Amino acid sequence: MSTTNHKLEQTWRWYGPVDPVSLQDVKQAGATGIVSALHHIAHGDVWPIEDIKERKAIIEAAGLTWSVVESVPVHEAIKTRRADANKYLANYNQSLKNLAACGLKTICYNFMPVLDWTRTQLDLTMTDGSKALYFNWTDLAIFDLYIFNREGAAADYDENILAKAKAKHAKMTSAELDELRINVLMGIPNEKEIEIEALRASIDEYKVIGREGLKQNLAWFLEGIAQTCTEAGIKMTIHPDDPPYSILGLPRIASTKE
Repeated sequence: MSTTNHKLEQTWRWYGPVDPVSLQDVKQAGATGIVSALHHIAHGDVWPIEDIKERKAIIEAAGLTWSVVESVPVHEAIKTRRADANKYLANYNQSLKNLAACGLKTICYNFMPVLDWTRTQLDLTMTDGSKALYFNWTDLAIFDLYIFNREGAAADYDENILAKAKAKHAKMTSAELDELRINVLMGIPNEKEIEIEALRASIDEYKVIGREGLKQNLAWFLEGIAQTCTEAGIKMTIHPDDPPYSILGLPRIASTKE
């Protein structure tokens, strides 16, 4: 039996200098480590060492440690294995090398098609007055059926959800519908929301790829970065599908142990 002692570190997700939560706030909450990323760098571009060092210096000046990089985004060209996938794989490897050169070796990524984590409400008020992110199947169905108007969407929801969505949609204002659209398409803070038509085109593309094709593309990606990670001592950690279900007709492959 292993006698190694493992100690968990309290970390805090910080979205950079524009985050309304300051690093001083993070310290007061008791965290010692920061989970952050360079959200100003476009997906697929190389993370320059200078930018990495600058972010690390800001965090360390506050008496904290940049413990985890979340995330280095995997470009859609890699997830779909388009003709230019090798270019983005090379860029990803260079970003990993640059991070490792700065001492950052725990790196998160995800392989969710098109959308990152998906929520239907970003400011749910809890019983103690705090705010939380929220996912509701009825609201997603409203987006899917009445805003996005995806072909065949009704087949993906049970009758109970369809009935609730129809009743709730009938009472929603245009402002409420617009807010729901923004919430579903938003993804990560500080990054651009997905355009409706771009999402529609991506869904058509993933219909051809399918779940098995996406799994094969993930394996190709991991094989393509394995040498870099081994040589640099990098630990890659995949973010599970969030939520862990197929949504909007897109395949998901990191939801269960299978």
